[in-house]
Amino acid sequence: MTTARTIHPVQEGAAQYGASLVDRWDDLIDWNRRRDGEQGFFVEILGGAEAHRVLDTAAGTGYHSVMLAAHGFDVTAVDGSKAMVERTRRNAAAHGHDFPVLCSDWRELSGRLEGTYDAVVCLGSSFPHLFDEADRRAVLAQFYAALKPGGIFIVDHRNFDAVRRQRYRSSGNYYYCGSGVSVSVDHADDRLCRFRYDFPDGDVHHLEVYPILSAELDGLLRDTGFESVQDFGDFKQDFDLDEADFLIHVARKA
Repeated sequence: MTTARTIHPVQEGAAQYGASLVDRWDDLIDWNRRRDGEQGFFVEILGGAEAHRVLDTAAGTGYHSVMLAAHGFDVTAVDGSKAMVERTRRNAAAHGHDFPVLCSDWRELSGRLEGTYDAVVCLGSSFPHLFDEADRRAVLAQFYAALKPGGIFIVDHRNFDAVRRQRYRSSGNYYYCGSGVSVSVDHADDRLCRFRYDFPDGDVHHLEVYPILSAELDGLLRDTGFESVQDFGDFKQDFDLDEADFLIHVARKA
């Protein structure tokens, strides 16, 4: 892992998700193993908050949108990548679901939505695609505005605390569970993390994100107006910050 100098991102956000990577995304996730790893965590959190109408702001290929729809939630899915949006629509239809799927930049979200939601989720370590702090604050304000009073927001990210201390390892047990797919860190400093994905057939892809720290995101959530922020590591509230693969933040709108 390189830490000697800052490397600036080549591409940001949805621009990194070309058709060739989107075509491999479900192989990377493995929906069945992902479901087993989550053990109903999001359904339990949303059900406990009595949420019904849910906005999935980082749909990807549709895993969480489809899973939540299957559990009876009224889902609207959003992604900034046209290729991801089309894959979500196809995956939803293949699983017998039909819900709104929008292609939108998060910074323009307010003009694309109808009404407010009981819950907003931003999963799959998608929020770190925002490299600029002003954008992070603006997007959280958009998510906050999309919520009803008392609504909950769930956001996750890879454990960049461990990444930046050179202690991170991808367990393959959570989120990205595809058999034979290797995930490694090519570069990490305080401004950029580049992940490398090696697929069994020799195909290689890279993704670049901002390595946000857990306490940093908690602070941004509170600055936005969220309260009762809870942190989880790999779906457990009692966790070791050096050991967790993914971190999840659950916050409530005042």
